[in-house]
Amino acid sequence: MEYGNLGRSGLKVSRLCLGCMSYGDTSRGWHGDWVLDEGQSRPFIREAVEAGINFFDTANMYSMGASEEVIGKLLPEFAHRDEIVVATKAFLPWKRAPNAGGLSRKALFQAVDDSLKRLDMDYVDLFQIHRWDPSTPIEETMEALHDIVKMGKARYLGASSMYAWQFAKAQETARANNWTPFVSMQNHVNLLYREEEREMIPLCEDQGVGLIPWSPLARGRLARAWDESTVRSETDGFGKTLYRQHVEADRAVIEAVGAIAKERGVERASVALAWQFSKPAMVAPIIGATKPGHIAAAVAATGLALSEEEIARLEAPYLPKNPVGVESTVAGDLALTLRGE
Repeated sequence: MEYGNLGRSGLKVSRLCLGCMSYGDTSRGWHGDWVLDEGQSRPFIREAVEAGINFFDTANMYSMGASEEVIGKLLPEFAHRDEIVVATKAFLPWKRAPNAGGLSRKALFQAVDDSLKRLDMDYVDLFQIHRWDPSTPIEETMEALHDIVKMGKARYLGASSMYAWQFAKAQETARANNWTPFVSMQNHVNLLYREEEREMIPLCEDQGVGLIPWSPLARGRLARAWDESTVRSETDGFGKTLYRQHVEADRAVIEAVGAIAKERGVERASVALAWQFSKPAMVAPIIGATKPGHIAAAVAATGLALSEEEIARLEAPYLPKNPVGVESTVAGDLALTLRGE
């Protein structure tokens, strides 16, 4: 496993990050039947650590906190705390009540304390805002995040999907006030969704912000044939909202992935992730693992160098899309709807 710095920080992370949204408790009402419980999750956490992955990403709203509880219990079984990098996120509402969610000072202080309790940790390495909060002044958010770092509850700060102007505003607010800036951007990037190439990725490259994209396999679509379905593809409500545009173009991309995988004698997931590694500023795509072979295919991608011709074949069918996955209100409403509230 190779390791690199997260943006311009000194934090060393593996070239793959294990996303832990798939680990938790289906009874807690957030995701679907594809979520694994603690016992089912253990082999994947072990395999990731043994493969050299030291970077683990979760969020306070995954399985209503159960994801944090599961990785908080399992990670100490396989690695010392100083060997791993744990990231979590806050923003999405945890119930229908004023101040339960968002990026106000009150909400962020509550969220980080609750996450640390569930994780059974004194600090998280990377504390991220899950979306932009239009109802809170960015000055309040950035000062609160800075104070959380200074209190020792987080070592670094990161952001997730938003518009580039919003991210630039947050970074400039931190710089102007000598507050802690974001070192990473967790945005939506894959062969089926490349709209971040317009503004966000160039901004991050210019400012030295590390990219740790979510859904690098497009909710598994890039890892299987077009007509193949899974339990998650049938029940993932949020995922169904992401890939509704230019369906035939998406199909052509997926077929190109399959063709190159066959030519190379590798898994489709390896090809799709290798494309990620061909891009500047890419630090660690966030992969999911719920079946045997998922982690091995991802690790194989770190050593797979695609040619310029192969990259061109993968990118050629793409058609521009309207932005999806960045609107905070849509994400928040969906979270509460899927929880049955």
